[in-house]
Amino acid sequence: MGDTLAQKIIRKHLISGNMEAGSEIGLKIDQTLTQDATGTMAYIEFEAMGVPRVKTERSVAYVDHNTLQTGFENMDDHRFIQSAAKKYGIYFSRPGNGICHQVHLERFGIPGKTLIGSDSHTPTGGGIGMLAIGAGGLDVAVAMGGGPYYIPMPKILRVELTGKLPAWVGAKDVILEVLRRLTVKGGVGKILEYGGEGIRSLSVPERATITNMGAELGATTSIFPSDDITREFLEAQGRGQDWTELSPDSDAEYDETLQIDLSSLQPMAACPHSPDAVKTVDEIGPIRIDQVCIGSCTNSSYRDLMRAASILKGKTVDPRVSLTISPGSKQVYHMLAKNGALAVLIDAGARILECACGPCIGMGQSPNSAGVSLRTFNRNFLGRSGTADAQIYLVSPETAAASAVAGVLTDPRTLGGETPIAAPDRFDIDDNMIIPPAPPEEAPSVKIIRGPNIKGFPKTSPLPETIAAKTLLKVGDNITTDHIMPAGSKILPYRSNIPRMSQFCFTVCDPEFPERCKKYGKGIIVGGSNYGQGSSREHAALVPLYLGIRAVIAKSFARIHCANLANAGILPLVFLDEKDYDGIDPMDELELPDIREAVEKKQRIFVRNRTKHTQFEAAAALSDRQRKMVLAGGLLDYTREQAEKG
Repeated sequence: MGDTLAQKIIRKHLISGNMEAGSEIGLKIDQTLTQDATGTMAYIEFEAMGVPRVKTERSVAYVDHNTLQTGFENMDDHRFIQSAAKKYGIYFSRPGNGICHQVHLERFGIPGKTLIGSDSHTPTGGGIGMLAIGAGGLDVAVAMGGGPYYIPMPKILRVELTGKLPAWVGAKDVILEVLRRLTVKGGVGKILEYGGEGIRSLSVPERATITNMGAELGATTSIFPSDDITREFLEAQGRGQDWTELSPDSDAEYDETLQIDLSSLQPMAACPHSPDAVKTVDEIGPIRIDQVCIGSCTNSSYRDLMRAASILKGKTVDPRVSLTISPGSKQVYHMLAKNGALAVLIDAGARILECACGPCIGMGQSPNSAGVSLRTFNRNFLGRSGTADAQIYLVSPETAAASAVAGVLTDPRTLGGETPIAAPDRFDIDDNMIIPPAPPEEAPSVKIIRGPNIKGFPKTSPLPETIAAKTLLKVGDNITTDHIMPAGSKILPYRSNIPRMSQFCFTVCDPEFPERCKKYGKGIIVGGSNYGQGSSREHAALVPLYLGIRAVIAKSFARIHCANLANAGILPLVFLDEKDYDGIDPMDELELPDIREAVEKKQRIFVRNRTKHTQFEAAAALSDRQRKMVLAGGLLDYTREQAEKG
């Protein structure tokens, strides 16, 4: 039996463990990326490890999230990241150069390499044939220091694409169809590997759209083969030497298979408030809209914006609609300006935003009260836009542009014949906004710049013998990291200031949660299924750590967040019988007797509900390595312990 494409890359990079589904494996990491919302903390953590220089083949720090500078905080973080990058051997992509995933695809991605990034949409790199995985900042810091990256060995799901996309149906509609079929939990513990004759009609940017939004499935990552389409893209980027042909063995076997006929797809939309609440545009009907936002790491490529321009040419946006365009990179922006497409967009009434994440993370452009906003983004979680009662729909650039003109949700197929968008033979290349690090001999003299917004890592402590604390919060299924630690222009500037961020923790669910934590000093959270889905932001674990949360008991966890909890030294537990979830009420006093011994010796874990005088069993959602981490107080403490032991 041969290997799948993902298995080939894993096998080549395997440092520890066996390639058996569910067992923990350690991977050698070739490349890392960070962005500024998570990067500041990642470099604080890297600095704490005491490693003088990164040991990866290429590490890149991007500034693309916190670019709205309404105070000194974001600029302080940027200066800190730039100086840390210079000192530690990291390339620095300046504000305005573009969104990390788009730029990395253009300038750094290499087929067959491993990439982890402190952003959940790092799987964008799978569009170019990388094994690209989102991770917490601390995991990225360890990888930069030369350590392995650990994950449970995923199952491999083959997505067999046949046919060819009809006119005005885009790559976004492909991944929306996958989400419709699998749901936001359908990819957990899996890698989606795309193949079939249908992939030959998809460009690298289209493939990247599909792998990018695979993060919403809960998948470990998604990947396409590296073929002639990949080679042509890399050659057009002036990087033909980076191309390697990669494909699965002809006798590879997959754990699951999903068949999708591209020719049968229609324009689709994810309805509020989940990426898997997918219907066809025709099913939803011509609802009145207030806003259209085109951009994000999912749909901001040259091809995407040229498709939008071809629809908007000679037309004017409906008077009731606000249209924004966010180019994915300086390269895209420059090429649109040079070929006249930027003028087309401006003439149509589009508001051109900078090359950054912007509205996708609530960094400006919040919709009006109860407004309907169509966005080419990847997430439409409740309140993520910055407007609590907004209705956010996720659509393709084609559907977005057609709707902006009509003023209602519109099927772009009603436009008639489409204008083909040819891939450039040569992209415009100018890397003057990417700053290389200082040479090794100069690095020791580089000073790290810290402003008053830069605070340290929260205090950690070893797992106690017994945990006894109140249930300070009980939440339901599919709680996202946006619920736990919201984004947005008011909160993101404090990503390097955990004490300040703690004021916003879980306030989407319960405005009193932070104060309750401060009152009691320690606590336990009880959650439903898929707890912690969404972003890779480790702040969703670090802030609860700061607030005294010692354990989270849930029906199930999202992969990255579960790892982040363990990294922070918070104990992630799962109910052995999900019915026990119903027997816990907020403020119940829970006790985990002899929990340290139970974790250390892999014994049965009992949870006593002192308030209800009941008891149930739970299991630690931890590998053997993670057990040692949690016992030590988290990954930083464990890393220091291992270093002291030599």
